[in-house]
Formats: sequence, structure tokens, C-alpha cells
Amino acid sequence: MLTHNERFAVSPVRSEDMHRPLSVSVDKLTDILCHREQRYVGSQLTLSYDRKGIILERNANSEDLGGKYVDVYDFPDGRLEVRSRGLLLPYRVFSKDQRVSHTAIVENKRLGHTLALIKTQQDSHFEVKIKTNSEKGEYQKRGRQIYGLTMFAKSPPSQRQWLTNRQESIASLAASRERPR
Repeated sequence: MLTHNERFAVSPVRSEDMHRPLSVSVDKLTDILCHREQRYVGSQLTLSYDRKGIILERNANSEDLGGKYVDVYDFPDGRLEVRSRGLLLPYRVFSKDQRVSHTAIVENKRLGHTLALIKTQQDSHFEVKIKTNSEKGEYQKRGRQIYGLTMFAKSPPSQRQWLTNRQESIASLAASRERPR
């Protein structure tokens, strides 16, 4: 690094510090440099941010926020603030990623025994078959009709039988048309 600086360093034209003085307070600067998002507040005064459920405490400031948007400030140091119209709102965080580890269940012997008992009851439980609407109404499948003939899936007619039936139906249709009225 030293060789790089020696090789490419450029000496300044003026030796005094030319940076402008900061005209913003440190508190304002942290607000400016944090990640800020708007989130919708539900009727139960809850909102979601970063896979966490945030529940706003009920007070005079938060009572009318249902159905409106609030600002969520996420600071680099890990702090989280919820604000509405510049006012800081108290809240509780509910993590959606809460899970019980398998080792915690194994360590508690009474709970392990109870869970084993529940599992055996669930395994022996008879599963009820849910009927479809067709099965409830005792629907019976009918055969298809092709060219005026009914064909049933259980006993399909042979090709010769089908042709004779077809010729008979055409002949009876032609005879009915030729009769005088």
C-alpha cells in the first residue's frame, strides 16, 4: 500500500482543509443516513417489516393510524424506529421466524413423552374420506352418444354391429321423411 501511495499520490494545491462545515445536527444526520420505508398499518395496528410483525402500542398518537402509512427507520446499528408525522411510536416486535428446535423438545422429558403419546394417537386416527359433489349426489356416468347411437363404456359394440345400427337408424330416418303427412 505504501508503494502504491508513493507512486500515485498527488499533493494538494492548498494545504488547508477545504471541506465545508456540517450544517446539520448529528441526530438529523443519522435520520438522513438510515434506511427508511413506508409501511401500511392494518386495523389491528400491526405492520410487517424485515420478516417481523410490529405491533403498535395503543395510545392517543397511534389510535387513528389504522389504514394509514407510517415511516419505519432502520438504523445501521440495528435500532428500529416507527414514526408517524415525526412522532416516535412505541411498539412491540413479534418475530415470524420463531421456531422450537428439536433439541429443546428432547431436553424436556415430560414434553417428549406427551408429544410421543399425541403422535401415536394421530397415527392411529382414522382419516375420513371426503366425497366430491358428484359422489354426494350419487352421480352415475353415462355413455357417450355418437351420431344418435348410445355407446356404453362397459360393453362397446363391435365395428360391424355399429355399422348395422347406423344403417338401420339412417333407413328409419329416411322412411320417416318419405311418409306423406
